[in-house]
Order: sequence, then structure tokens, then C-alpha cells
Amino acid sequence: MQRVLKVHPQDNVLVALTDLFEGEIIIYNDEKITLLDNVKAKHKFLTADLKQGDEILMYGVLVGKAQTDLKAGNVITTANIKHAANSFEIGERKTAWEKPDVSKWENATFNGFHRPDGSVGTANYWLVIPMVFCENRNLEVLQEALVGPLGYGRKKAYQNQALKLVEMYKAGADVEDFLNVDLFVEGEDQKSERLFPNVDGIKFLTHQGGCGGIRQDSETLCALLAGYITHPNVAGATVLSLGCQNAQVNILQTEIEKRDPNFAKPLYVLDQQKVGKESELLPLALKQTFAGLVEANKQTRKPAPLSKITIGLECGGSDGFSGISANPAIGYTSDLLVALGGQVILAEFPELCGVEQNISDRCVTVEEAERFSHLMKTYAARAEAAGSGFDMNPSPGNIKDGLITDAIKSAGAAKKGGTSPVVAILDYPEKVTKPGLNLLCTPGNDVESTTAEVASGANIVLFTTGLGTPTGNPVTPVVKIASNTTLFNRMNDIMDINTGTIIDGEETIYDAGARILDYVIKVASGEVEVAAVRNGQDDFIPWKRGVSL
Repeated sequence: MQRVLKVHPQDNVLVALTDLFEGEIIIYNDEKITLLDNVKAKHKFLTADLKQGDEILMYGVLVGKAQTDLKAGNVITTANIKHAANSFEIGERKTAWEKPDVSKWENATFNGFHRPDGSVGTANYWLVIPMVFCENRNLEVLQEALVGPLGYGRKKAYQNQALKLVEMYKAGADVEDFLNVDLFVEGEDQKSERLFPNVDGIKFLTHQGGCGGIRQDSETLCALLAGYITHPNVAGATVLSLGCQNAQVNILQTEIEKRDPNFAKPLYVLDQQKVGKESELLPLALKQTFAGLVEANKQTRKPAPLSKITIGLECGGSDGFSGISANPAIGYTSDLLVALGGQVILAEFPELCGVEQNISDRCVTVEEAERFSHLMKTYAARAEAAGSGFDMNPSPGNIKDGLITDAIKSAGAAKKGGTSPVVAILDYPEKVTKPGLNLLCTPGNDVESTTAEVASGANIVLFTTGLGTPTGNPVTPVVKIASNTTLFNRMNDIMDINTGTIIDGEETIYDAGARILDYVIKVASGEVEVAAVRNGQDDFIPWKRGVSL
């Protein structure tokens, strides 16, 4: 197995692919370097001596500067380097790219749900949505009433385990008995039989918005909810409104019309202050939702071209291997889908810090490049005004596993976008309308960003992780991709695909990217249930456009 890697010829650091130790002599492309420190796997060490203030390059871009004089063989840490990134400007268009060979998939199809607007879903869900947080309790009542009886619940494994502990306590067990008992119960956590086999589930999108704050927050929330109602994975929706909130139903209806002028899905809207008593509101909501489910169940999967797939690209719990295995692998998947006429969404603007010039140059028009520049600079200024900044983006977990500056993290994160031209720059939560690579302004926060990508139209999300994160989405399958084999084996209950095979030398980035596309087709056809769906991971957090990194 290869022990070190130089990501780009211009880099002055090497990545440790396995633990290395002080005093070892590392030979790489005729370079001989004696390690002056222990270097854990995923971390980097210098290939040349540096003076204080000298630049550190990785992925061929500036990712930091030395805070003190350093020697070749020193490991780089938060103590001896600091974040630095290149500035960017509107330059020449560099949109030529080498399209990958897609002959294997040119005639491939997936089986999806065809919608009246021409889009195709990879799933078929019914939504129940509150216009304001005041309606969350009513959603919880409806959820309890519908999910179990209609066969969308699972046996409550942990509740059964708690009941076992209760029985032990009543029988006189002591503390040591509780700590040592095996709580596993045979046959736990199994699916129930669905009343409506063609409906994948009823999803309840509770949130904390809709009133208070500023009016723009409510308007943006309405746009986000409209993105879910018009989403190809959604058959229809029940909407509960209190009546007096800032997020008015007419705003929602306007946003729906923007996204789908000929909207034809079942949509039931109930205003509690008009209907009156809860005892009248909830039965009405139950009847209408049930009627909608009957209609939704009439829809079946039919073949569709791969151009009807829209992939959202996301990362969370990233590590020092993410940018050299999982991220470039899905970047190649992205290029394959773009070449097949599909749509791809790259988000997380704070994690494009330092690679803005490359992104800007790849925009197909100057106008799109200017919009990208405006959104990036405005976002960065807001973060700084709040006493933060993109340089504070890496989490403790990121830093521990080798991503010690935001520029290092960003340069690796941007690999998710592959090499194709950028066809459009979208502000949150605009809808994707153009085939190709689209950039969507979102935070780096996993759930906020995933929530936004789905609202913009992603009917599959590819989510890379190096540390492990269970993030999912209520309506779109989120495919979890491990950057390293250790993670994949340790947390295989929440992982779907292992790209640690790249680090282990078992396959190339291109092989892994092609393998991921084959997996996406199976997921899109309903042939494979991803871990996030299996685990009921329905994360949904609207972004209030405040500073969120």
C-alpha cells in the first residue's frame, strides 16, 4: 500500500495515508524526507523548509501560511500554520472540459414516478406541512394517528428494550444487572406491511419558523416549502395554517406557481382559525390526507432516462481523506451525469473558500461569475460582521482528522463538483432549471444544506463523510459515502458505499465514481433502500439566512 500522496505537483506537503513516525525516511518521486514529527494518517507534512509567512500549497492552491520557521519533515498543525486563501476576480471563461466516456450508460434508464410537470421522482411521498411552528403539535397528533395504522412505522425496538428494563426493576434487579443485561430482542425493528404499497411514506416537516423574526425569513420559508411540495419525489401535501402568521398561504401559493405554473398535484390547505376547534380540524386533515394517499397510491414506477436524475452533492464530518477519495469520486459521478444530460447541485459556499477563482472561471457566462462573486463576498462579509469568518469553519472533528484550515477543507470539498462548466448560480432556495453543474448558496451545515438542495430539486443526494454522520432527508434518498475503510466497517449501519478502496489502492477515483453512478441508478429505481431511509433519518432544517457556517 502507498504510504504518502502528493495531491498536486505544485504542493509542498505530502498526505500521510497511514501513521508515520519521527525519524522515518520517506522517499517520494526521488524526494527523500526525514520526518521530524509523528504524522498521523490523514495529516500532512512539509516537503521543503519554510520561513515564517511562507505559503503552504495543497491541491495546487494556497491553503495556509507558516506562523514560524519550519523544516521539511515537520507536520503541519493549527499551532504552526494559519488559514490563508487567494483572492479572486472575474477572469476569462475556462469552460472547455473533457467529457468522460458515458457509452455504458447512454441507453440506461431508471424506474421513477413521472409527474405532470415532466419531472421524475425517485420516490413517492405525501407531505404534511405546517405554515408556522404553532401547528407542530397538530402535526405530531396526525403523525401518531397515521404512521402506525398505515404501515409506515417500525416496531419500537428501543421502547421494547426500555420495557425490558422496567420489568427487571419490578423484579428486583440492581444497578449492575441493568448495566450488564443484553437488551436485544429477536425480531425487533422490522417494517410493517403498508396499506398503500406505492407510497413510500407520509412525512411531517415540522420546523420553528413561519412567524416572528423578519418577514424575509417567512417568505424564504414559503419558497423552501414550495420546493418540497413541487418536488418530483412528492405526490401531494396537506398544509396546516394557523391563519395569523407571517408565512401566509398566499405567499406559499405564489412560490408554488413560480416553480410549477401548471401545478396539478393534490394540495389540501386547512386554516385552523377558520375551521375552529381542534376536534374539527384534525378529522378534516385526516380525511383529506387519506384521500390524497389513495390518489398517490395509483402512481407506479416507469422507465425514465438518466437525464431526469438531479444529484445534490454534500459532505459532513469530513476528514483528511475526504478530498482525495470520496469527494473526487462523486466529482467523477457528477461529470458522468452532466455528460448524460442530468443536473447536479454543488452547495456549501463557506466550503468553497480559496477555490473561488477556479469556480468563477468555470461559470459559462460573466453574469453567472459576477453573481457567484457577489454571493460569496456578501456571505463572507456577514460572517465577519458577526465576529466569525470562513476561517472558523473547520469543526474540532475536521481538525483532529487532518483538515486544519478552511482552505484545506474547501479545496477538498470542491472536488465534489468535478470538472464540468458551471451553468448557473442559484441563491437559496431557488429551483434548478438547467442541465449541468449548478451552484446553490447554502451554509456548510450538513442538514441546512441538504434541506436546501432537496428544495432546489435534488432527487438523490450523495453525501460524503470521513468521520460518520447519520444525516438524511424526509423525501430524498441520501447516499452515505465513507472516505475510508475503517469508518465504513465501524459504522456500516449508517454507511452505503466505501471509497476507502481508493486509499487502500484497490480502485481508482474513476472506477469508484462509475460504481457510485451504478448504485445511484438502483436507488433511483427503488431497488436499494439507503441507510438513511432504513433508519428513518428525516432531517429538515430551514436556513434563516443568518450566519451559519
